[in-house]
Amino acid sequence: MAPALALLVLCQVALYTTVTSKNVCGRPFVTDGIEESTLKRLYELGEEVTPTCEKGYLPSTATPRRMTCTSTGEWTRSDLACSPKMCPIPRPLQPLAMGRTEAPFKSVLNYTCDDGYVMQGANESSCLHDGTWNNPPPLCKAVNCPLPKPPRDGRIAFDKPVTGSTTMYGQGWTYECNQRMAPSFERGSCMADGSAAEPPVCREVSCTIPPAIPNGFITFAVIRQHGYKEKVKYACNEHHILDGEAEIECQNSGNWSSKPVCRAPCAVGIKRGRIFYNSKKLWIADLKPNRVLHGEHVVFYCLNRAERCGYPVVSTCNDGTLPIPECFVEPGKVEYTIRAKTLPSEITMCAASPPARPA
Repeated sequence: MAPALALLVLCQVALYTTVTSKNVCGRPFVTDGIEESTLKRLYELGEEVTPTCEKGYLPSTATPRRMTCTSTGEWTRSDLACSPKMCPIPRPLQPLAMGRTEAPFKSVLNYTCDDGYVMQGANESSCLHDGTWNNPPPLCKAVNCPLPKPPRDGRIAFDKPVTGSTTMYGQGWTYECNQRMAPSFERGSCMADGSAAEPPVCREVSCTIPPAIPNGFITFAVIRQHGYKEKVKYACNEHHILDGEAEIECQNSGNWSSKPVCRAPCAVGIKRGRIFYNSKKLWIADLKPNRVLHGEHVVFYCLNRAERCGYPVVSTCNDGTLPIPECFVEPGKVEYTIRAKTLPSEITMCAASPPARPA
């Protein structure tokens, strides 16, 4: 059995030598877009090939140079380049294509619709060899909902006028109840799935006697329980600032909306020094009364010891508290009385404030 096997191997080697001893070329290397289906696997010395472009590609020249199989087993170069045909991108889609106006052959456009819209047409389109799309852009049609049912003992107020028996996605409305009654929820809308919630329940709702607020009072109101949507108005004592909505409303939950707060004024807590307040530079003794309203700003003056100059630091009154900047040093009585011109507020101002020290 061994001699027969050795003979078979020798025959195979001889056959391979016979085939490969000829000068041949393999299939020529071609760039993208050149037609390959007509090319053979092997070519003999001197054979020629004229390359052509595939369907859907444009040739760079009408008479491309022939490629020849040389004695080295290599091909001469071709001067043909094939570029894909282009399909014009529909104008409404160009902003989504980052400004591009065309797409190359074999490109695919995928379409989606926003929530609340139903697609009519194909959800994708391919660029064909003739520079056209195989499907037109689809339409995105808004979802319609049947008109909502009004609540028992109530009605519906639409945000926009409606006609017919349906309303479009996104349309909203407010539920209203008869006098002294409140809906269990107030708003509804046509949803993305084409449905609307069941109507709310109308029930009697009342809010407790309006609460008092520190440093404030209720204006022109009878101290009693109030019904749904009734309002009361607050005001603050003198020199206090109202923070929040002046009016509160009895809500459908039986609770009042958020009540405002009266913010207290601040006193400037120094005995000696000069400040900048209300567009004026004042000695603290001239601030009469010593009072700054909530939210107002006061400028203190600090000393840059290295540069021997003064710089301003702003502080803000916040509900009765006016922080004194850490850099501010209140002068002594003698310094304040006799050498006032050497205080940081009176000397040359620095070109820039020094960087803040880390906390």
